[in-house]
Amino acid sequence: MLSTIAYGLTIGAILYLVSVGLSLTFGTMRIVNFAHGLIYTIGAYFLLTLLPFAGGHFFLCAAAAVLLTIPISYAVERFVVRRLYGVSIDYAIIATYAVVLIGVDLIKWIWGATPKPLSDPIGTEISLLGVTLPTFRVVIIGLAIVLALALWLFFKYTVVGKIVVASLEDKDAVRSLGIDVDRYFCYVFVLGSCLAALGGVLYAPITSVNPYMGFMTLLISFAVVIVGGLGNLKGTFIASFALGLLMAIIGRYLGAASETAVFVVMIGALILKPIEV
Repeated sequence: MLSTIAYGLTIGAILYLVSVGLSLTFGTMRIVNFAHGLIYTIGAYFLLTLLPFAGGHFFLCAAAAVLLTIPISYAVERFVVRRLYGVSIDYAIIATYAVVLIGVDLIKWIWGATPKPLSDPIGTEISLLGVTLPTFRVVIIGLAIVLALALWLFFKYTVVGKIVVASLEDKDAVRSLGIDVDRYFCYVFVLGSCLAALGGVLYAPITSVNPYMGFMTLLISFAVVIVGGLGNLKGTFIASFALGLLMAIIGRYLGAASETAVFVVMIGALILKPIEV
């Protein structure tokens, strides 16, 4: 059971990295960003490409892969998402989904459609309460917790963070102060995309790298955002790990029903507290 819990916490950590960007993007911009899943996938493919040139130094390549996604995420925000601020949410769904379809076809054209496995970059295990756990999964969980703390400090104590938090509450009031809110929205978008790419590179050794790997992760991440609360960093953190544990525990006994359970919880959250758009 402890190994199942450890796996659930690993899934929760990955979900947090992907979901927090979605939460902030929708909370500030009211944009449903399907392109988030594409950045997640591209990060994994950049990692796959860089590893042979860096002698297999995983964490160095992971950092480089995340940085390489910044121009792509900026281009998506600048030329697609920014044109959709203030319009119907339907346009954002259609436009960003189109970006995903184009991106997936480009991935298949460049890297092919065949899934590509990656080995555990650390390859060691640790014993905890009589259960042997891969060290890499422990690293993922710890990194997610550290990043959650770093984001809390960023939004609480930095000028940029405070402006973003204020925009979550009332962006029109912030704009009336003469602050270029759109520029700060861009910062949030790129930051969230980097975290999604980080989720992709960290999860790549656990699963195989394939062009469609971001689709299901994105859908589950949307469920996390809804359960945790739009723009609620603390709620997103708790919901990510709670749903990750739920998936692991149900998956142990009921197999594929684990993903269904997540959406059942999401439906319950929507019934109790509908989203206002």
